[in-house]
Amino acid sequence: MEIKKKYIIGISVCVLLIVSVFFIFNQGKSNEQVITEYFEFLKKKDYKQMYQMLDQKTVYTPTQKYFVEKYKEIYDDIGANNIQVKILDEKNDIVKYQISIDTVAGIIEYKNKIGIRNEQIQFNNNLIMKDYKDGCKIKVTTYNPEKRGRILDRNGEVLAEDEKGYSVGLVKGKLNGENDYGQIAQYLETDVETIQKKMSASWINDDSFVPIKTVSEITKNGLIYNGILNIKGVKISTVSIRTYPYDKVASHIIGYVQNVNSEDLKKHKNEGYNSTSVIGRSGIEAVYEKQLRGSSSGKIDLVNKNDKVIENLCAIEIDEGPQDITLTIDIDLQQSLYNEYQNDKSASVAINPKTGEVLALVSTPSYSNNDFVLGLSTDKWDALNNDVHQPLMSRYKQTYIPGSSMKPITAAIGLETKIIDPDKDLGAKDKWQKDSSWGNYYVTTLHAPSPNNLKNAITYSDNVYFARSALSIGKENLFKYYKNLKIGEKIPFELALNRSQYINKNQKVNDQFIADSGYGQGQILMNPVQLASIYSAFVNNGSIYSPHLVKKGERMWMQRVFSDKTIKTIKEDLINVIADENGTGHSIFHDNVILAGKTGTAEIKQSQSDTTGKELGWFIVMTTDSKQPILITTLVEDVKDRGGSGYVVEHTKTPLDLYLSK
Repeated sequence: MEIKKKYIIGISVCVLLIVSVFFIFNQGKSNEQVITEYFEFLKKKDYKQMYQMLDQKTVYTPTQKYFVEKYKEIYDDIGANNIQVKILDEKNDIVKYQISIDTVAGIIEYKNKIGIRNEQIQFNNNLIMKDYKDGCKIKVTTYNPEKRGRILDRNGEVLAEDEKGYSVGLVKGKLNGENDYGQIAQYLETDVETIQKKMSASWINDDSFVPIKTVSEITKNGLIYNGILNIKGVKISTVSIRTYPYDKVASHIIGYVQNVNSEDLKKHKNEGYNSTSVIGRSGIEAVYEKQLRGSSSGKIDLVNKNDKVIENLCAIEIDEGPQDITLTIDIDLQQSLYNEYQNDKSASVAINPKTGEVLALVSTPSYSNNDFVLGLSTDKWDALNNDVHQPLMSRYKQTYIPGSSMKPITAAIGLETKIIDPDKDLGAKDKWQKDSSWGNYYVTTLHAPSPNNLKNAITYSDNVYFARSALSIGKENLFKYYKNLKIGEKIPFELALNRSQYINKNQKVNDQFIADSGYGQGQILMNPVQLASIYSAFVNNGSIYSPHLVKKGERMWMQRVFSDKTIKTIKEDLINVIADENGTGHSIFHDNVILAGKTGTAEIKQSQSDTTGKELGWFIVMTTDSKQPILITTLVEDVKDRGGSGYVVEHTKTPLDLYLSK
């Protein structure tokens, strides 16, 4: 009997365990888990799954399709994002919660309570929106600033501003299909393909006004006005139009604005942009889009079928209107440099070496940013892109072989490491190689001055002197100082600039490589803005300020990169480049101001024997004692048989004189 009793007790225990396990794993989701899951679907915009979680007996909508469309309509219109839900209380299958929704017009926040039965939510209208009732609508109203902020030069001269213009557009539902596109294109001096592309945007419906082209002026007697308005579906509206008084002169700095496209509207959703908005597309217009455009204001109301406001759900006021952006640019200097090089492929940067302020930043040839605002036809766009002179390329962003303009930097490194004795005569050589291991490779120079010391080597731009010196300095010292000068690092600047370099990736270094680097060949590539900044150290006590385009106060970039003794020696030698009658920069000599400078001719060729290669001409000039400090660096492509770097020296005279005469 005792054995049987134990057996029965054992069975009872097993049954209890099985029942307990079954209860644990089948007690279902808690009410808090159910409500959390529901709102996770809302965050993901998975309205179908939300519908499946509802107690169908309580849902007021007849179908899932209607439910999904209603939710999508409301939550898309208000630009819902960052939805946060907090459970406040849960008792007797009633859950009280608070929901917060970021929208285009601020935050909608409210409390609601819902019942949950058998893991199904008992629907009420507040699940959709606060105080929502059948027949109500959500009305979103946004207000954008009427005018965009201006862009000004350092003296308050307007470089970009809004003026009155006219937007010619089409209303899809009123058009005669695409049958009139050809005639419309003719009036607007565009092409059918451009119109078709704009009319294919995903946001367009039958009532949408789609801007096709903006024009600066239009009259009732004009051909456009009288002719184009006779075409069904064409509409002309008055708009604010962005204008650039200096056009090609400053377009690479200023950039341009254009009408937003479907990608912009998607990227900047909930930021107040609409189909008639413009957005900065490049340059300062793009970088300072937020400040130039200013903040939008708006409100979201719950309205009845007659558009009468039942309740304001949220509102946001403009906290910051459009701002003017004042640049460090001197537009007169900018204009003068542009005039000198407009027919060349060139880049010029002028800076105040004492502050890092960029006084001019020129790239030629250039393009009209006004054309981009008014609208380019496909043909014009293709012509710009296919132009062999590449007017759309900002050449000051690129990197180039520095040639002889690198020699003062090699000299400074040699002085800092005490490898170069500035007074030592190395012995003039117009052709040199380390030893016979170089085979047929020789470093050559046009000028081998005697005595062959540092001063004469810089003045006459002796390649051999700097090749020999670089080899003595050695890879370790050269690379250390290149890194100290941040060559290869990101350049701190408002507009993106390509990084300079002193060696290609995975490049093996030998003596020939080091020798070539000494006179600015090898694999050294310098950005003109960074090269100008490094030269500023020679007239700024060895320190370098960050180059900047927007007036905001100077900021140190590199402090005391060279010693006082090195600076004194290099500066005196650079002064001699211009003061000496035989110096390569002597033609820009001034009696009333002491200038320092360096010319540079960089060769681009396949081999040492290549005679068909191109030449780049460099010239860097700076004041040393002026009350108006300035440093100008210019690079011109294809100067071979045009005077080499001497061409650049000659064309720098007028802009420099203009600035110094102010």
